Amino acid sequence: MEKYIYEKPGWPNFEYDSKRLAAPLANLHHAHGRLLGKLDALGFDVQNELLLNAVSDEVEASSEIEGETLNRPSVRSSVARRLGIEAAGLIDAAADRYTEGAVEMALDATQNYEQPLTAERLFGWHSALFPLGRSGIRRITTGAYRKDDISIVSGPIGKEKTHYKAPPPEDVPAQMETFLEWSEAAPVVDVFTKAGIAHLWFELFHPFDDGNGRIGRAIADLLLARAEKSPRRYFSLSAQIMAERKAYYDELEAASGYSGDIGRWLAWFIGCLTRAIETSEGALESALRKTAIFDRLRTVDINKRQAHMLIILTERFEGNLTTAKWSKINKCSHDTALRDIEALIEHGVLLRSTKGGRSTSYELADL
Repeated sequence: MEKYIYEKPGWPNFEYDSKRLAAPLANLHHAHGRLLGKLDALGFDVQNELLLNAVSDEVEASSEIEGETLNRPSVRSSVARRLGIEAAGLIDAAADRYTEGAVEMALDATQNYEQPLTAERLFGWHSALFPLGRSGIRRITTGAYRKDDISIVSGPIGKEKTHYKAPPPEDVPAQMETFLEWSEAAPVVDVFTKAGIAHLWFELFHPFDDGNGRIGRAIADLLLARAEKSPRRYFSLSAQIMAERKAYYDELEAASGYSGDIGRWLAWFIGCLTRAIETSEGALESALRKTAIFDRLRTVDINKRQAHMLIILTERFEGNLTTAKWSKINKCSHDTALRDIEALIEHGVLLRSTKGGRSTSYELADL
Protein backbone atom coordinates (compact mmCIF):
# COMPACT_ATOMS: atom_id res chain seq x y z
CA MET A 1 0.00 0.00 0.00
CA GLU A 2 1.42 3.39 -1.03
CA LYS A 3 2.13 5.69 1.89
CA TYR A 4 4.34 8.55 0.76
CA ILE A 5 3.99 11.42 -1.68
CA TYR A 6 6.77 10.18 -4.00
CA GLU A 7 4.79 6.96 -4.59
CA LYS A 8 1.87 8.90 -6.07
CA PRO A 9 1.38 8.72 -9.87
CA GLY A 10 2.56 11.90 -11.53
CA TRP A 11 5.24 12.63 -8.92
CA PRO A 12 6.68 15.25 -8.58
CA ASN A 13 3.58 17.22 -9.59
CA PHE A 14 2.90 19.00 -6.29
CA GLU A 15 -0.68 20.04 -5.61
CA TYR A 16 -1.87 23.08 -3.68
CA ASP A 17 -4.53 25.77 -3.88
CA SER A 18 -2.70 28.94 -4.90
CA LYS A 19 -5.73 31.09 -3.98
CA ARG A 20 -5.40 30.06 -0.33
CA LEU A 21 -1.79 31.27 -0.38
CA ALA A 22 -2.62 34.70 -1.85
CA ALA A 23 -3.19 36.48 1.48
CA PRO A 24 -0.17 34.92 3.30
CA LEU A 25 2.06 35.75 0.31
CA ALA A 26 0.79 39.34 0.28
CA ASN A 27 1.67 39.65 3.98
CA LEU A 28 5.11 38.19 3.33
CA HIS A 29 5.88 40.55 0.43
CA HIS A 30 4.67 43.50 2.53
CA ALA A 31 6.88 42.54 5.48
CA HIS A 32 9.85 42.01 3.17
CA GLY A 33 9.37 45.38 1.49
CA ARG A 34 8.98 47.11 4.86
CA LEU A 35 12.27 45.59 6.10
CA LEU A 36 14.15 46.68 2.97
CA GLY A 37 12.71 50.16 3.34
CA LYS A 38 13.94 50.44 6.91
CA LEU A 39 17.39 49.18 5.91
CA ASP A 40 17.74 51.88 3.27
CA ALA A 41 17.54 54.49 6.02
CA LEU A 42 20.35 52.92 8.07
CA GLY A 43 24.07 53.52 7.92
CA PHE A 44 26.45 51.01 6.39
CA ASP A 45 27.87 50.00 9.80
CA VAL A 46 24.41 49.09 11.11
CA GLN A 47 23.62 47.17 7.91
CA ASN A 48 26.85 45.21 8.32
CA GLU A 49 25.98 44.46 11.93
CA LEU A 50 22.57 43.11 10.88
CA LEU A 51 24.14 41.10 8.06
CA LEU A 52 26.71 39.57 10.40
CA ASN A 53 24.06 38.69 12.96
CA ALA A 54 21.67 37.20 10.39
CA VAL A 55 24.30 34.98 8.76
CA SER A 56 25.69 33.91 12.14
CA ASP A 57 22.17 33.13 13.37
CA GLU A 58 21.53 31.10 10.22
CA VAL A 59 24.68 29.01 10.66
CA GLU A 60 24.14 28.45 14.38
CA ALA A 61 20.42 27.69 14.19
CA SER A 62 20.64 25.37 11.20
CA SER A 63 23.15 23.27 13.13
CA GLU A 64 21.20 23.51 16.38
CA ILE A 65 18.06 22.17 14.68
CA GLU A 66 20.07 19.00 14.05
CA GLY A 67 21.33 18.86 17.65
CA GLU A 68 24.77 20.40 17.05
CA THR A 69 25.88 23.45 19.06
CA LEU A 70 28.45 25.79 17.52
CA ASN A 71 30.47 28.42 19.37
CA ARG A 72 28.93 31.83 18.56
CA PRO A 73 32.14 33.94 18.78
CA SER A 74 33.82 31.45 16.42
CA VAL A 75 30.90 31.59 14.00
CA ARG A 76 30.81 35.41 14.03
CA SER A 77 34.57 35.63 13.59
CA SER A 78 34.52 33.21 10.64
CA VAL A 79 31.59 34.99 8.96
CA ALA A 80 33.12 38.44 9.46
CA ARG A 81 36.49 37.31 8.12
CA ARG A 82 34.97 35.82 4.98
CA LEU A 83 32.76 38.85 4.34
CA GLY A 84 35.47 41.39 5.17
CA ILE A 85 33.36 42.97 7.91
CA GLU A 86 34.91 44.91 10.81
CA ALA A 87 31.99 44.71 13.20
CA ALA A 88 31.47 46.28 16.59
CA GLY A 89 32.94 44.22 19.41
CA LEU A 90 34.06 41.42 17.12
CA ILE A 91 36.16 38.80 18.91
CA ASP A 92 38.85 37.05 16.90
CA ALA A 93 38.05 33.43 17.78
CA ALA A 94 39.46 30.34 16.11
CA ALA A 95 36.90 28.07 14.44
CA ASP A 96 37.13 24.31 14.02
CA ARG A 97 36.66 22.56 10.68
CA TYR A 98 32.97 21.87 11.31
CA THR A 99 32.23 25.54 12.00
CA GLU A 100 34.27 26.66 9.00
CA GLY A 101 32.44 24.15 6.80
CA ALA A 102 29.01 25.29 7.98
CA VAL A 103 29.93 28.94 7.41
CA GLU A 104 31.41 28.17 3.99
CA MET A 105 28.22 26.44 2.85
CA ALA A 106 25.92 29.18 4.16
CA LEU A 107 27.91 31.93 2.47
CA ASP A 108 28.31 30.05 -0.79
CA ALA A 109 24.52 29.70 -0.97
CA THR A 110 23.92 33.45 -0.63
CA GLN A 111 27.12 35.12 -1.87
CA ASN A 112 27.20 32.98 -5.02
CA TYR A 113 23.47 32.72 -5.59
CA GLU A 114 23.83 33.38 -9.32
CA GLN A 115 25.93 30.25 -9.83
CA PRO A 116 23.95 27.16 -10.89
CA LEU A 117 22.89 24.62 -8.31
CA THR A 118 24.47 21.36 -9.45
CA ALA A 119 25.15 17.93 -7.99
CA GLU A 120 28.85 18.82 -7.70
CA ARG A 121 28.01 21.96 -5.76
CA LEU A 122 25.83 19.97 -3.36
CA PHE A 123 28.61 17.41 -2.98
CA GLY A 124 30.98 20.24 -2.06
CA TRP A 125 28.56 21.51 0.58
CA HIS A 126 28.19 18.02 2.00
CA SER A 127 31.97 17.50 2.18
CA ALA A 128 32.35 20.87 3.92
CA LEU A 129 29.83 19.83 6.60
CA PHE A 130 31.61 16.51 7.26
CA PRO A 131 35.33 17.19 6.73
CA LEU A 132 36.38 13.96 8.48
CA GLY A 133 33.85 11.76 6.70
CA ARG A 134 32.01 11.00 9.92
CA SER A 135 28.74 11.98 11.56
CA GLY A 136 29.65 11.64 15.22
CA ILE A 137 31.37 8.25 15.47
CA ARG A 138 29.61 6.86 12.39
CA ARG A 139 31.43 6.82 9.07
CA ILE A 140 29.27 8.16 6.26
CA THR A 141 29.52 8.62 2.51
CA THR A 142 30.55 12.23 1.89
CA GLY A 143 30.51 14.21 -1.32
CA ALA A 144 28.15 11.70 -2.97
CA TYR A 145 24.56 10.56 -2.77
CA ARG A 146 23.68 7.93 -0.18
CA LYS A 147 23.96 4.24 -1.00
CA ASP A 148 21.63 2.93 1.71
CA ASP A 149 17.99 3.20 2.71
CA ILE A 150 17.18 5.93 5.20
CA SER A 151 14.26 6.39 7.59
CA ILE A 152 13.36 9.01 10.16
CA VAL A 153 12.56 7.17 13.39
CA SER A 154 11.88 8.19 16.99
CA GLY A 155 11.17 6.38 20.24
CA PRO A 156 12.99 3.81 22.40
CA ILE A 157 14.38 0.57 20.97
CA GLY A 158 11.58 -1.90 20.44
CA LYS A 159 8.95 0.87 20.33
CA GLU A 160 10.28 2.91 17.44
CA LYS A 161 7.93 5.05 15.37
CA THR A 162 8.80 5.52 11.71
CA HIS A 163 7.86 9.04 10.68
CA TYR A 164 9.14 8.78 7.14
CA LYS A 165 11.02 6.44 4.83
CA ALA A 166 12.94 8.11 2.00
CA PRO A 167 12.95 6.72 -1.55
CA PRO A 168 15.42 3.90 -2.28
CA PRO A 169 18.99 5.03 -3.02
CA GLU A 170 18.90 3.80 -6.62
CA ASP A 171 16.17 6.38 -7.37
CA VAL A 172 18.11 9.33 -5.95
CA PRO A 173 20.47 10.31 -8.84
CA ALA A 174 17.77 10.55 -11.51
CA GLN A 175 15.29 12.23 -9.20
CA MET A 176 17.88 14.75 -8.03
CA GLU A 177 18.67 15.57 -11.66
CA THR A 178 14.99 16.44 -12.14
CA PHE A 179 15.07 18.55 -8.97
CA LEU A 180 18.18 20.46 -10.01
CA GLU A 181 16.80 21.18 -13.48
CA TRP A 182 13.62 22.54 -11.88
CA SER A 183 15.66 24.64 -9.44
CA GLU A 184 17.54 26.30 -12.31
CA ALA A 185 14.46 26.95 -14.44
CA ALA A 186 12.74 30.32 -14.37
CA PRO A 187 10.13 30.31 -11.59
CA VAL A 188 6.56 29.80 -12.73
CA VAL A 189 5.33 30.39 -9.18
CA ASP A 190 5.94 33.12 -6.62
CA VAL A 191 9.64 33.21 -5.68
CA PHE A 192 8.93 32.56 -2.01
CA THR A 193 6.67 29.65 -2.94
CA LYS A 194 9.46 28.17 -5.04
CA ALA A 195 11.83 28.28 -2.05
CA GLY A 196 9.22 26.43 0.04
CA ILE A 197 8.70 23.75 -2.62
CA ALA A 198 12.46 23.33 -3.09
CA HIS A 199 13.12 22.80 0.60
CA LEU A 200 10.31 20.27 0.94
CA TRP A 201 11.28 18.42 -2.24
CA PHE A 202 14.90 18.06 -1.13
CA GLU A 203 13.89 16.86 2.33
CA LEU A 204 11.52 14.28 0.83
CA PHE A 205 14.40 12.70 -1.06
CA HIS A 206 16.98 12.93 1.72
CA PRO A 207 19.75 12.29 -0.82
CA PHE A 208 22.64 12.20 1.66
CA ASP A 209 23.54 9.99 4.60
CA ASP A 210 23.38 13.04 6.89
CA GLY A 211 23.19 16.82 6.67
CA ASN A 212 20.01 16.88 4.57
CA GLY A 213 18.27 19.42 6.80
CA ARG A 214 21.17 21.87 6.73
CA ILE A 215 21.69 21.54 2.99
CA GLY A 216 17.95 21.79 2.36
CA ARG A 217 17.77 25.06 4.28
CA ALA A 218 20.83 26.35 2.40
CA ILE A 219 19.02 25.61 -0.88
CA ALA A 220 16.06 27.65 0.34
CA ASP A 221 18.45 30.48 1.24
CA LEU A 222 20.00 30.34 -2.23
CA LEU A 223 16.60 30.68 -3.89
CA LEU A 224 15.64 33.50 -1.52
CA ALA A 225 18.87 35.33 -2.45
CA ARG A 226 17.98 34.89 -6.12
CA ALA A 227 14.54 36.32 -5.41
CA GLU A 228 16.12 39.36 -3.74
CA LYS A 229 18.92 39.54 -6.33
CA SER A 230 21.24 40.29 -3.43
CA PRO A 231 23.89 38.38 -1.46
CA ARG A 232 23.10 40.36 1.69
CA ARG A 233 20.67 38.51 3.97
CA TYR A 234 19.15 40.39 6.91
CA PHE A 235 16.93 37.68 8.34
CA SER A 236 17.43 34.05 9.31
CA LEU A 237 14.98 31.39 8.19
CA SER A 238 16.72 28.72 10.28
CA ALA A 239 16.56 30.80 13.45
CA GLN A 240 12.79 31.06 13.05
CA ILE A 241 12.52 27.36 12.24
CA MET A 242 14.50 26.62 15.40
CA ALA A 243 11.98 28.66 17.40
CA GLU A 244 9.19 26.61 15.81
CA ARG A 245 11.06 23.31 15.50
CA LYS A 246 8.21 21.00 16.52
CA ALA A 247 5.83 22.60 14.02
CA TYR A 248 8.55 22.39 11.36
CA TYR A 249 8.92 18.63 11.73
CA ASP A 250 5.16 18.15 12.03
CA GLU A 251 4.57 20.03 8.78
CA LEU A 252 7.31 18.15 6.93
CA GLU A 253 5.82 14.84 8.07
CA ALA A 254 2.30 15.89 7.09
CA ALA A 255 3.49 16.99 3.63
CA SER A 256 5.15 13.62 3.00
CA GLY A 257 1.77 11.84 2.93
CA TYR A 258 0.29 10.19 -0.14
CA SER A 259 -2.31 12.89 -0.81
CA GLY A 260 0.20 15.00 -2.72
CA ASP A 261 -1.32 18.25 -1.42
CA ILE A 262 1.43 20.50 -0.02
CA GLY A 263 -0.76 23.56 0.57
CA ARG A 264 -0.54 23.22 4.34
CA TRP A 265 3.26 23.03 4.20
CA LEU A 266 3.52 26.09 1.95
CA ALA A 267 1.19 28.10 4.17
CA TRP A 268 3.36 27.27 7.17
CA PHE A 269 6.62 27.98 5.30
CA ILE A 270 5.36 31.36 4.06
CA GLY A 271 4.19 32.22 7.58
CA CYS A 272 7.55 31.16 9.03
CA LEU A 273 9.38 33.40 6.55
CA THR A 274 7.11 36.30 7.46
CA ARG A 275 7.81 35.80 11.16
CA ALA A 276 11.56 35.59 10.45
CA ILE A 277 11.43 38.95 8.71
CA GLU A 278 9.37 40.49 11.53
CA THR A 279 11.94 39.20 14.04
CA SER A 280 14.67 40.83 11.98
CA GLU A 281 12.79 44.12 12.12
CA GLY A 282 12.89 43.85 15.91
CA ALA A 283 16.66 43.33 15.73
CA LEU A 284 17.16 46.74 14.15
CA GLU A 285 16.98 48.46 17.54
CA SER A 286 19.54 46.04 18.95
CA ALA A 287 21.92 46.70 16.05
CA LEU A 288 21.56 50.46 16.43
CA ARG A 289 22.22 50.23 20.16
CA LYS A 290 25.25 47.96 19.69
CA THR A 291 26.73 50.28 17.07
CA ALA A 292 26.25 53.29 19.37
CA ILE A 293 27.92 51.48 22.29
CA PHE A 294 31.00 50.45 20.35
CA ASP A 295 31.25 53.86 18.69
CA ARG A 296 31.58 55.32 22.18
CA LEU A 297 34.28 52.74 22.99
CA ARG A 298 36.14 53.17 19.71
CA THR A 299 39.11 54.91 21.39
CA VAL A 300 38.97 52.74 24.52
CA ASP A 301 40.96 49.53 24.99
CA ILE A 302 38.38 46.98 26.22
CA ASN A 303 39.16 43.31 26.74
CA LYS A 304 37.55 40.27 25.10
CA ARG A 305 35.35 39.58 28.14
CA GLN A 306 33.88 43.06 27.99
CA ALA A 307 33.34 42.91 24.22
CA HIS A 308 31.73 39.47 24.50
CA MET A 309 29.36 40.57 27.27
CA LEU A 310 28.32 43.75 25.48
CA ILE A 311 27.35 41.68 22.44
CA ILE A 312 25.36 39.29 24.64
CA LEU A 313 23.64 42.16 26.43
CA THR A 314 22.51 43.76 23.15
CA GLU A 315 21.45 40.49 21.52
CA ARG A 316 20.13 37.76 23.76
CA PHE A 317 20.62 38.35 27.48
CA GLU A 318 17.76 37.43 29.82
CA GLY A 319 17.29 38.52 33.41
CA ASN A 320 19.49 40.86 35.43
CA LEU A 321 23.23 41.21 34.91
CA THR A 322 25.19 40.58 38.11
CA THR A 323 28.87 40.07 38.83
CA ALA A 324 28.09 36.41 39.49
CA LYS A 325 26.59 35.98 36.01
CA TRP A 326 29.46 37.89 34.43
CA SER A 327 31.93 35.67 36.26
CA LYS A 328 30.14 32.46 35.22
CA ILE A 329 29.76 33.38 31.54
CA ASN A 330 33.39 34.49 31.20
CA LYS A 331 34.86 31.84 33.53
CA CYS A 332 36.68 34.47 35.54
CA SER A 333 36.86 35.44 39.22
CA HIS A 334 34.31 37.66 40.96
CA ASP A 335 36.94 40.38 41.40
CA THR A 336 37.83 40.31 37.68
CA ALA A 337 34.15 40.52 36.76
CA LEU A 338 33.67 43.51 39.05
CA ARG A 339 36.67 45.31 37.54
CA ASP A 340 35.33 44.69 34.04
CA ILE A 341 31.93 46.06 34.98
CA GLU A 342 33.24 49.13 36.82
CA ALA A 343 35.41 50.05 33.82
CA LEU A 344 32.36 49.97 31.54
CA ILE A 345 30.41 52.08 34.05
CA GLU A 346 33.26 54.60 33.96
CA HIS A 347 33.06 54.66 30.14
CA GLY A 348 29.33 55.34 30.33
CA VAL A 349 27.97 52.22 28.66
CA LEU A 350 26.84 50.37 31.80
CA LEU A 351 25.11 51.68 34.90
CA ARG A 352 23.90 50.25 38.17
CA SER A 353 20.27 49.26 37.91
CA THR A 354 17.69 51.08 39.99
CA LYS A 355 15.31 48.11 39.87
CA GLY A 356 16.49 46.83 43.22
CA GLY A 357 16.80 43.26 44.36
CA ARG A 358 18.99 41.28 46.73
CA SER A 359 22.09 41.57 44.50
CA THR A 360 23.46 44.63 42.76
CA SER A 361 22.64 44.42 39.07
CA TYR A 362 23.70 46.37 36.02
CA GLU A 363 22.13 47.41 32.73
CA LEU A 364 23.07 49.10 29.49
CA ALA A 365 22.96 52.88 29.55
CA ASP A 366 20.81 54.80 27.10
CA LEU A 367 23.12 56.35 24.51
